[in-house]
Amino acid sequence: MVLYFKARPEVGDYTIFMGFDKFENEELIKYGFPEDVWFHVDKMSSAHVYVRLHKGQTFDNISEGLLEDCCQLVKANSIQGNKVNNIDVVYTPWSNLKKTATMDVGQVGFHNSKMVRAYFSGSYHFQLGHYPSSMCDFGVDIFL
Repeated sequence: MVLYFKARPEVGDYTIFMGFDKFENEELIKYGFPEDVWFHVDKMSSAHVYVRLHKGQTFDNISEGLLEDCCQLVKANSIQGNKVNNIDVVYTPWSNLKKTATMDVGQVGFHNSKMVRAYFSGSYHFQLGHYPSSMCDFGVDIFL
């Protein structure tokens, strides 16, 4: 099941979603939209978190609040990342994700490393209270 979240109201009307496991991440990698931006804890295992931007918006002009929401979710859903203070979260447009036949399930690379941004490095304090109430789950086909 794909888990869907609404961004905090003050951030705007955005849908944030993530796969339940690495097999679902494969489907999200395969069937993304051009407006999707992918987030992951750098150099650690973590959930694949996506946000669907509004038409015409680019990943270079995502608001600080929306970046924070996505980073909180990806860190909270990293077995290693949620136990350490200092992490980096990387993000890139879905179209920049590269998947080859030799990669493990859920593993990705990038077509262009210059299109990868790092948002955060340092201590991060969670404010996830909003997310359980905004979460719903559906099969991957509602994503398509």
